[in-house]
Amino acid sequence: QVQLVESGGGLVQPGGSLRLSCVASGSIFGINNARWYRQAPGKQRELVATISSVGTTTYVDSVKGRFTISRDSPKKTVYLQMNRLKPEDTAVYLCNADVTRRDYRWDTYWGQGTQVTVSS
Repeated sequence: QVQLVESGGGLVQPGGSLRLSCVASGSIFGINNARWYRQAPGKQRELVATISSVGTTTYVDSVKGRFTISRDSPKKTVYLQMNRLKPEDTAVYLCNADVTRRDYRWDTYWGQGTQVTVSS
């Protein structure tokens, strides 16, 4: 069974930093394209950042210059480095990734989410 597990969330003051991790496990070859989403209470889920299998990245305008998405393919891990955090970044952050299984098929999976709270 394929799992995506996020970690690294927590409570941080405005201006602080956090690094989120998303690790894929199971009978898999690895992660292809991956994305970080976030969902704040009462708001729609928002696509924050994407990374392709070859490392091409995109960001929503509100996080450009502050967040960096990266990957460590041998570790089957995707990261989201978040700097200069603002209260409006408060949300549950979810990892979403296309994973190739060892049966040579791929599917898109979601992690369970990790809470990020930016508050003084």
